Amino acid sequence: MAPSLDREGYWGRPTSTLEWCEENYVVSSYIAEFWNTVSNLIMILPPIYGAIQTFRDGLEFRYICSFLGLSAVGVGSWCFHMTLLYEMQLLDELPMIYSTCVFVYCLYECFKQENSTSLFPIVLLIIFSVSVTLVYLQWKEPVFHQVMYGVLVACLVMRSVFIVTWVYPWLRALCYTSLGIFMLGFLLWNIDNIFCDSLRTSRQMLPPGVGVVTQFHAWWHIFTGLGSYLHILLSLQIRSTYLKYRPKIKFLCGVWPTLHIEPQKTS
Repeated sequence: MAPSLDREGYWGRPTSTLEWCEENYVVSSYIAEFWNTVSNLIMILPPIYGAIQTFRDGLEFRYICSFLGLSAVGVGSWCFHMTLLYEMQLLDELPMIYSTCVFVYCLYECFKQENSTSLFPIVLLIIFSVSVTLVYLQWKEPVFHQVMYGVLVACLVMRSVFIVTWVYPWLRALCYTSLGIFMLGFLLWNIDNIFCDSLRTSRQMLPPGVGVVTQFHAWWHIFTGLGSYLHILLSLQIRSTYLKYRPKIKFLCGVWPTLHIEPQKTS
């Protein structure tokens, strides 16, 4: 992780078990990691719009929870990178587990009757979430959290690939775009961790506007935020297609993808 050659700012000495490669309190004395903080906007604002649109379309509450869960991760990550306090770290990391459990439920229950509720997977995911929470609060090892999050993501990948391979092959483009963008973010996350010293040295030699591009943890937020958002759209498209709705991807302001349910044609 990042070497301890950082300034001290408004929030005092970091108490988190993790620090990232961005230099602390360089842009603002009130924000520890400025770029790692503001990059979370992609996980906060678009999912809120998605939740509103899902509510307007009258779709199931689980998908509203999916969008709001992603937004909660963004808010928690904002607070964590702004303060580098341990309590805010938990506000970032634990919602990652909870929201991904919602994603898993939505994807594995996508071929059930409308508005049905399956208690067994809900109980199983709650037990998993509570267990991870209790263990992580006692054993403050970030790798444990990362592995548990990875297990959930692997479940999503396997289920998604199965569906677009055998059930709805025309959704492969959306599925693999979501997965590819997410994996690109994961690659940059690893580069940021492994080559932090080199990245920090390069930033000292580059113009400030160019050095910002090397803030790879901020790019991790952008790409995983977009990848997760696209995954929710994929999950929604699968579900609404199964229910014989008429889902359609539209682009807000010609740029940002959103899913809308077109009115049923009357015969």
